Amino acid sequence: MIPEIRIEDFNYPLTDDRIAKYPLPMRDSSKLLRYRDGKVDEFVFREIPDLLPEDSIMVFNETKVVPARLHFERNTGAHIEIFCLEPVNPPEYNTSFASTDKCSWKCVIGNVKRWKEGLLSLCNPENNPEVSAMGLSARLVSRDERTGVVEFSWNDGKPFSQVLETGGSVPIPPYLNRDTEEIDLERYQTVYASIRGSVAAPTAGLHFTPEVLERIKARGIDRENVCLHVGAGTFLPVKSSRVAEHHMHREPFAVTLDFLKDLRASGKKVIAVGTTSVRTLESIYYIGVSIIETGAPQEVIQWAPYERDYPYSTEESIDAIIAYLEKNGLKELRTGTSIIIVPGFKFRIVDILVTNFHQPESTLILLVSAFVGGDWRTIYDYALSHQFRFLSYGDSSLLYRR
Repeated sequence: MIPEIRIEDFNYPLTDDRIAKYPLPMRDSSKLLRYRDGKVDEFVFREIPDLLPEDSIMVFNETKVVPARLHFERNTGAHIEIFCLEPVNPPEYNTSFASTDKCSWKCVIGNVKRWKEGLLSLCNPENNPEVSAMGLSARLVSRDERTGVVEFSWNDGKPFSQVLETGGSVPIPPYLNRDTEEIDLERYQTVYASIRGSVAAPTAGLHFTPEVLERIKARGIDRENVCLHVGAGTFLPVKSSRVAEHHMHREPFAVTLDFLKDLRASGKKVIAVGTTSVRTLESIYYIGVSIIETGAPQEVIQWAPYERDYPYSTEESIDAIIAYLEKNGLKELRTGTSIIIVPGFKFRIVDILVTNFHQPESTLILLVSAFVGGDWRTIYDYALSHQFRFLSYGDSSLLYRR
């Protein structure tokens, strides 16, 4: 049954001066709030290795942010901003990034009313010869109210990944109210990012340094990776008063067969770094259910966790995915999820969460509330009264599930 939740119950006073507009000089020098058994205390992030249980697995999202924001102009002089969301043709990220002459992407298009037809040319105000040599153009294939399909074409034979690196900019969050700067190229990216595809950073991971990761390893904590490409929908506010009416965005994710086997065999506590890792891990259960019931993996729809009681254990679900992958000679599960995690959600995999402080009335606040048994205000009241910094470049928290 879909929970009846009013989004205004998840509001709090976030003023502009509490939003971290820039990262701190050192990644691991941010504050760290720990919430456990209803109690809150405070540390510095570099202390996190000593705060984690040794008998645990720490799961990171290894997605990499791509410079997906492109600025074009019409021959009339009108400027059109195009924000790449996900590939359409070819549909696989790796194949699309490897394209050397054209590809199509689903995009958010700014000023779209001024672009009904015709080719756009990439803006090049500084007359960069490399940008000129690409000859990147854009053609509108189709559009709806908020997004459109855009075909990009270029003529210098570079892979599309390099086209974006040359002509695009890192899409920092809109609530920072500033243009992308040099510092964002390094700091709006985790140190372990490796698989291109996100248009927003999994920001809980921005605090980790190689030194912190080494100390986590030295404590004997297992480190595992998943990959969920973060979409622009992560910034979308919940506009309807009833959360049941909110449309959750889809995000593609992948988990390897080896990871699933390790997860199944370990019996250890699972620490998720970021809400994207939580969404990936908790979606695994419902993928396994679809294999048990239909013989094949189905993408996780938004309200699937709330529609009925599921009789299968987490172990049965993971076993079903492992068996399916082995039977079909696959090394990883690649699918998508639109899961929404709200109060009333039954967590089946994640025990501990590392996450930043999120926007009021957002789906991420709902997830945090679900994770801490509704006690999110205790956490946010403490952070507000103790000068914590908020949102993507802000401080961090270590939350134990209630």
